[in-house]
Amino acid sequence: MKKLFLVSSLLLLLSQSIIAKEEVKETNQTRFESLSKLTQVIGTVEKYYVDDVKLEEIVNKALKGLMQELDAHSTYLDKKSSKEMTIQTKGEFGGLGITVGMRDGALTVISPIDDTPAFKAGVEAGDIILKIDDNSTLNMTLDEAVSLMRGKPKTPIVLTIVRKGENKPIKIDIERDIIKIQSVFAKAIEGEDFLYLRVSSFDRKVTNALKKAIKDKPKTKGVILDLRNNPGGLLTQAIGVVDLFVDNGVIVSQKGRNIADEEKFHAKPINTITDIPLVVLVNGGSASASEIVSGALQDHKRAIVVGEKTFGKGSVQAVLPITQDRKENIKLTIAKYYLPSGRTIQAKGITPDVISYAGEAVAEKNSEFKIKEADLKKHLEEELDKDDVKKKEKKDPETKKIVTKEDVAKDNQLNTGIGILKSLIIVKN
Repeated sequence: MKKLFLVSSLLLLLSQSIIAKEEVKETNQTRFESLSKLTQVIGTVEKYYVDDVKLEEIVNKALKGLMQELDAHSTYLDKKSSKEMTIQTKGEFGGLGITVGMRDGALTVISPIDDTPAFKAGVEAGDIILKIDDNSTLNMTLDEAVSLMRGKPKTPIVLTIVRKGENKPIKIDIERDIIKIQSVFAKAIEGEDFLYLRVSSFDRKVTNALKKAIKDKPKTKGVILDLRNNPGGLLTQAIGVVDLFVDNGVIVSQKGRNIADEEKFHAKPINTITDIPLVVLVNGGSASASEIVSGALQDHKRAIVVGEKTFGKGSVQAVLPITQDRKENIKLTIAKYYLPSGRTIQAKGITPDVISYAGEAVAEKNSEFKIKEADLKKHLEEELDKDDVKKKEKKDPETKKIVTKEDVAKDNQLNTGIGILKSLIIVKN
């Protein structure tokens, strides 16, 4: 009986080994056939195409096509593109100040960056770029588009865009300039004990700047964190910002094709500086790092997210060399971001807790003229005095540090956020 069992076991192991070898052989055969097919196509194009195209050019075009078909963010960087990328990351460059992405195959503005040429010219989040000067963006890669928009400072460029609500394309004239970004603005809100923190992009100074702004206002009862039209930036800064408000738990995880390679980033109690009520403002121009911050704070129930659904850019790209001299590279999507609840940002975005659309806050018309009998005495004199104060404030540089009631009245999302913040404070107390 034991001999029979031993023979059966040996036969089972032998059969498993044969099957495994067959599977490896079949896999290798398939790989060989696929590579042969690619080589055959390249050789056929080189031999029969109507124009004389060199082998190097054919291969480069094949690489571009391959990367473009993977996803909107993966791309082949030839020598010129690799050099431009180095310039962008290490030095100043002339540009427009917009972040763009591909949405449903169309070149779309994720957001204009505050106080840049594009922002001042009136480019808006969600605009679809049809032409860059006379160049159609149809079938254009993201990097090709960025390369065309970048150029020497003080040189003109024309963007032809399609905008929701407009019947025909709009041409916008812009003059390139050196892009210098102030990433954090801290302001008081007139008539409220609230701190308004605007983050325009996540550069390496954001976490420290926010920490300083909060510590400088120790009596603040609540915070409005404005991430609208923020295209993202450094992951480390997104993690750092969440850590200022959350004292434990996962902030974000990064998952690639291998489950074993999952990386989790946790909040630390030592980094948390406040537990006061928090409202986060987002819109369709909030992407990447902005979505990590708003989504993580939402999952931890640490903040109420107000505004419109975000862009949905939750993938991680790495630049990998494909030549020994590193002058040619590929930018490849290697992982996706996942929020504490396990949900993904990619293509889904963050849905706010409270939907609020852009525009002026709803107010009763002519309400400023509806006064009570007790208010009639000296009312006009007081209003004239207020008007004089407003005129002085406009000339005073200090007013730049204040979000006025007029600013709030013109911003429905901010007005909604302030209302919710007041409710959170009441509930907490």
